[in-house]
Amino acid sequence: MLPIGTLLNVGTVLLGTLLGSSLGNRLPERMHETTLVAVGLITLALGFKMGLQTHNILITLGSLATGGMLGEVWCLDAHLDALGRWVEAKVTVRRMGQTGEVAEVIASSNHSIAHAFVTASLIFCVGPVTVLGAINDGAGDYQLLAIKALLDGIASIALASSLGWGVGLAAITVFVFQGAISLVSWLVGQSAATLLLGQTVLAGGQALPLGTTMIAEMTAVGGMVIIGLGLILLDLKRIRIANFLPSLALAPVLVLLLHWFGVPIAP
Repeated sequence: MLPIGTLLNVGTVLLGTLLGSSLGNRLPERMHETTLVAVGLITLALGFKMGLQTHNILITLGSLATGGMLGEVWCLDAHLDALGRWVEAKVTVRRMGQTGEVAEVIASSNHSIAHAFVTASLIFCVGPVTVLGAINDGAGDYQLLAIKALLDGIASIALASSLGWGVGLAAITVFVFQGAISLVSWLVGQSAATLLLGQTVLAGGQALPLGTTMIAEMTAVGGMVIIGLGLILLDLKRIRIANFLPSLALAPVLVLLLHWFGVPIAP
């Protein structure tokens, strides 16, 4: 099984980062700030759009609260930040050749590699197209991920022009996350898809496909995470946003549990 769609996505992110970082080096600081504000505003709009897909806001709240607590216990945000700073230190040492100057450079950086890595990873990997596209890619249809690859390539240009080349590290996240979903889709085959799409769940008096509802609730939670990311980009509030990543997995699990116990998703 070759995840063609994911490989295309990785390629466009790397290419977009190369173009964006090259462009960003030629822009004055005020242009960087304006570009970052534009990205932040679009991120907020995307987050609100995704968040409105929920059928029951309590599922979103429960997923965020529980997932956020798990993330705090596991210190996900701190670990991701440490990973980015480790890469940043290694690269800076090689570029400067003097270890003593590295701390000063990192401390004075407004937008570190760690920040760029986490920001781009969340933007590229949170959303229904990521999940559905990866599932289809595992089944041999990479058309949806090809479209996503084009959009991510354009977004990576804008991100890299303001956040720097650390955006390119998100290609690793894209490869691992989407590749894992495609691999599972390829392994389970048609049986799991039939199981999820063949069963229905009640939501607001309507019978909806179980799989579609699980993805919708995960998308809504992802929208809340994206909103938090937008607040960070606009420098409105510092949120340990990576600690909410477990919430993305909890949302479809809650839907599945409610289905098993015969409880409607929404009254």
